[in-house]
Amino acid sequence: MKSKLLQNQRVCHCRECQKAIGTTFNARVLMRIEDVAISGPINTFHSTEALERGFCSHCGTTIFSRRVTAGVIGLTVGSLDDPSLFKPDMHFWVSSKQPWLEISDDLPQYLEGPPSLGY
Repeated sequence: MKSKLLQNQRVCHCRECQKAIGTTFNARVLMRIEDVAISGPINTFHSTEALERGFCSHCGTTIFSRRVTAGVIGLTVGSLDDPSLFKPDMHFWVSSKQPWLEISDDLPQYLEGPPSLGY
C-alpha cells in the first residue's frame, strides 16, 4: 500500500480507539482529507472535541477518524478493499494496550502519541 497520498500506517492502542471501534486497537492508514472520497451512507460522531469518527449507516462498520483541524483522515484497515496490503510502521499509545495483547513485531512502540509530524 505504497502511495504518494499515504501519510503513514499505524496501530493505535488508545482507549478512545478501543471504545469507538469496539476492539483492542485501531489499525489505520492516514491520508489527507482532500485525497479521500467516501461514497455511501455514513453517520459521524465526535469521540473527542477534535476527532470525528464515521461509520456505515447500514452495517455499522467503522470507516474513519477525521481530524479536520489537521486536514487528515485515518481509514480503518478493516474497511479497505484489500486490508492485506496494510504494513504498519509503529504502535502508539501502548500504555493503554490491553495487558493480554503481546506485540511481537519489531516496530517502534510509543507509550503515548507518536512523534509529531505537524498535524
